[in-house]
This record gives sequence, C-alpha cells and structure tokens, in this order.
Amino acid sequence: MQTDVFGRPGQFYKGNLHTHSTNSDGVLGADEVCRRYRERGYDFICLSDHFLPAYDFPVTDTTAFRTPGFTTILGAEVHVPATSLGEKWHLLANGLPADFEPTRAGETAQELAARCAAAGAFVSIVHPEWYSLGLDDAHGIDAAHAMEVYNHTSTVLSDRGQGWGLLDQLLARGRRLHALACDDAHFKVDDAFGGWVMVHAQAREPEALVEALKAGHYYSSTGPEIHAIRFEGDEVEVECSPAVGVFLLGKGSRNTQVLGHGLTRVRLQASKLGKEGFRRITVVDAQGRKAWSNPFWPEVSSPH
Repeated sequence: MQTDVFGRPGQFYKGNLHTHSTNSDGVLGADEVCRRYRERGYDFICLSDHFLPAYDFPVTDTTAFRTPGFTTILGAEVHVPATSLGEKWHLLANGLPADFEPTRAGETAQELAARCAAAGAFVSIVHPEWYSLGLDDAHGIDAAHAMEVYNHTSTVLSDRGQGWGLLDQLLARGRRLHALACDDAHFKVDDAFGGWVMVHAQAREPEALVEALKAGHYYSSTGPEIHAIRFEGDEVEVECSPAVGVFLLGKGSRNTQVLGHGLTRVRLQASKLGKEGFRRITVVDAQGRKAWSNPFWPEVSSPH
C-alpha cells in the first residue's frame, strides 16, 4: 500500500515562526515586520517577541496586519532560568492566547513549556547550538513538539545555527520531536528570509496552521522544495525541486542516498536503515541549501 505524506486535503503555506519587533529587541515595528514578510510572498508569520519583564511580557498583537492573502499567529519566545550552563532558557511558543499569564516565580523550563502547550501553543526548543544546550536539558522538555534545526540569525551572527546533531540524539533515545527552520530575525543585520516552514494545511488560518504544525504536517527549508513523500513497502519516493542529493537518514550512522544533478524524483531503500528507529529526509540543492522532512517511524506513515 502506498502512503503519500502530504496527500491529505490542503496545500502548502510558507511561514516564519520566530521573529522579533520593537516590542522586544528587534529594530522594526510589528507593522513593518509583517509588511516585509508579506511582500516577500510569505503566507504567515509569528512575531515571537521576548516574553520578559523588561518588555512587559508581550504577546505581540498582529491581528491588524492580516490580509486576505497573509495571516499571523500570536506567540512569544518565553524564558526562565537556567540551562545546565547557566544560560537563560529560550523556548518558542506559537499559538499563545493574547492574555497568556506572565512567567511565574520559580517556574522551571519544563513547567513553562507545559503551560504553553496547555494554552494551545506549538512549543519548540530553539537555537540549541547557539548556546550549547545540553542533551539532558533538551530531553527534559517533555511538552516540546519540535526543535529548531536551523536558525538563520544564529547562523549569520555566530555560525551556530544548527540543531540536527542534538535532535538526532534525542530521536535515537526515543523522543518523537519535529524539526523546525526559522529566521529569528531582529533586522539589526541581514538576518531575515533564510529559513522557513512549509505547512500543509486546509486553510491559511492561524488555528489550522498551528494544528498542522502540532501534527507534523510540514517540512522545513532554506531553499529547496519537497513536493511529495510517499512510502511504499520498503521504499520511499521523494519528489522535490532540482537537487544534487536526496538522503534518507536514521539512527546512528544509518543512511542511504541518491546523488546526481537535477534530481526531481528519487526512490530510496528504507530497508537499509533497519527495522527500528526513525527515518528522516534531507534534500540538498546545487547551492548547498537544504530542506528537511520531519522524522518518521516504521510503524507509522506520517510524521509523529
């Protein structure tokens, strides 16, 4: 039986889930940030200003900047002390209510993430490489739905914008987390439009987009497009924009690939990865840009 991961009703919507304005430490007003993303062809963004007392705990209201072809998700980047290295925790919450309660005294990262998720948010562990987040730190955030595997601002400013190394370790431990590519743009430098998600949903509406994110019905990209992923027996078929490499990766060193030029449809042998553990797909184009699927498990035929 063949299963098309993106075969359910709906279409792809391009969005950025991690961005800042003058309501926290960005340099552009919320209206201007929304205008720039809208004019670049994005279908949606989330202005995720820092939810800190210094900024009066903002959940930036962007509802006035929605148009028939562009919408916004309310959310914030939330914080509590402290990671194992003594850094302030950073967690992304997309889909928070506008009146989300400020951080509570003594609240832990685990408790804050759980409270965000209970409020309806899609919760992500962000820029792990940027501040050397530890494996035990990340593993302890039980309520997280995803981890950032690409953060554009961290890449531009510190060359520490990756996350797959840590996420692969969590997946190997049995955690079932999605992947996420974001900008984290502050517009102090050229740090926008570098990483995004393509969400497969039935409508360009905030609620539909957040539910699709939670279900893993999306892929992440810095350039390439993934048009289809189909499972048929021990094979995976991938349709994509022209690529030089399509990779199927699993636990530890398990991998298989098709390399070439102008690849737009490839078939990969999933049996080479064994019968247990996760699978994920990476597409690489001739400019070295990448797109990533969410992880899959052999017993299911969609992201989990």
